[in-house]
Amino acid sequence: MDYQAINLSEKLSQFNELWSPKVVGEIHNFQFKLVKIEGEFMWHEHQGADKVFMVLEGEMFIAFRDGQVKISKGEMFIVPGEADHKPFAEKECHIMLVEPKSAAANGGTASE
Repeated sequence: MDYQAINLSEKLSQFNELWSPKVVGEIHNFQFKLVKIEGEFMWHEHQGADKVFMVLEGEMFIAFRDGQVKISKGEMFIVPGEADHKPFAEKECHIMLVEPKSAAANGGTASE
């Protein structure tokens, strides 16, 4: 068997698109995705599927209808699946998302 670590910095250097997650690994029914973000995404929710945001570089915010959370490099946050939210970053931020494959297939449900 070929044992090979996944170099996250190398994977991130292979794309420049913002808000376009790239799958870098899978385990059971979960996907690990790298994404570069800057600016604002739309309000949405994940139809019952929780999603993990891990900041690898920079900082981001997630707005909720009743507040917001700041996530800095080396931190993570779990967004409950039914929570209407809007991710945003003032400067380019690199994150890893962990979510069920079914959430990726269904996408989020946008609002507003």
